[in-house]
Amino acid sequence: MRGTDDSRGADARDKTGATDEIRGTALGTAPVPLSVLDLVTVGTGRTATQALSTSVALARLAERRGYHRHWVAEHHSMPGVASSSPAVILAHLAAHTDRIRLGSGGVMLPNHAPLVIAEQFGTLEAMAPGRVDLGLGRAPGTDGPTAAALRRTERLQEGADEFPQQLAELVRFLDDDFPDGHPYARIHAVPGPVQGPTGRPPIWLLGSSGFSARLAGALGLPFAFAHHFSAHNTIPALDLYRDSFRPSAVLDAPYALIGVQAFASEDEKEARRQVLTGALSMLRLRTGRPGLIPSPEEAEAYPFTPAEREFVDSWLSNVIHGTPDAVREGLDGLRKRTGADELMITSNAHGAEARLRSFALIADAYDLPGGDEGAGAPTE
Repeated sequence: MRGTDDSRGADARDKTGATDEIRGTALGTAPVPLSVLDLVTVGTGRTATQALSTSVALARLAERRGYHRHWVAEHHSMPGVASSSPAVILAHLAAHTDRIRLGSGGVMLPNHAPLVIAEQFGTLEAMAPGRVDLGLGRAPGTDGPTAAALRRTERLQEGADEFPQQLAELVRFLDDDFPDGHPYARIHAVPGPVQGPTGRPPIWLLGSSGFSARLAGALGLPFAFAHHFSAHNTIPALDLYRDSFRPSAVLDAPYALIGVQAFASEDEKEARRQVLTGALSMLRLRTGRPGLIPSPEEAEAYPFTPAEREFVDSWLSNVIHGTPDAVREGLDGLRKRTGADELMITSNAHGAEARLRSFALIADAYDLPGGDEGAGAPTE
């Protein structure tokens, strides 16, 4: 394993002293910046309205407690998540926050026309100048039939293979710089540069294997790896990203964050009880039975077969959970093993109160600011 310098990610200012849109600042005793990945999960007995209310509360808590960014993932036809429209959710979160960076973790670009994404995120940048990230992935964020419905074609692999070309087109729309003679030279993404000087969201590439790692490195872009569901590929992908990296106008050195599942509770047994709900939800998804996030009671009573129990145990081995001190120790260890420049924490627990409390406890464990204020849990 390479690239595990503990000084990485500690300084969020570029060479001019201006705040860096990509690199965060490690606060409190955290070794690197901490961030939030939000799937807007919907538990049994709850509604999408309540899930979205929880996302607002989580973004506010994250902002108050010093988390660096709050990203929303794109998923489709999954009853247990309500994040099918990241741009819409991010606009809502922007209206309820002031400082925290907001972004997509990510937009699945082959599902969309690049012009549409350029205009959506140009709008977000106009609403929340200087604090919007555009994270891009090439997977569908759903199953095959749903992807075919989204893309209006059954040739799904073509969309993934064309990702580099779609990315280049998106960048042209964002920068409004198609060359003369190009079919799109007179087309302008609005809001955008055609209307005058404007900011532009930094682009991140997301991945769970080597393709986007290599592409992000070659383009000199920041990279986000999905350790939370592809842990066995984490170190190879990060090594590939760093080995492939070429300095660019965006970055002079690699910058990689990893998504990590983590859940903290004052009681170790309660933490295990809560994370079992996410494990059962993933088991159902992987076996073609997607549904709402089960309650802890439902997960405890579920009659796991030996094969299902093996899957759940394997899944939970990559979920850092327990007391706040144990979670901090687990996150610190993961950071050292991977050399990640930022840790983006996600939690798929059933209820709002437990999820919000977990993020607050993790912040407390690292002495992040704002610890004397409440978690701001929504009424359910």
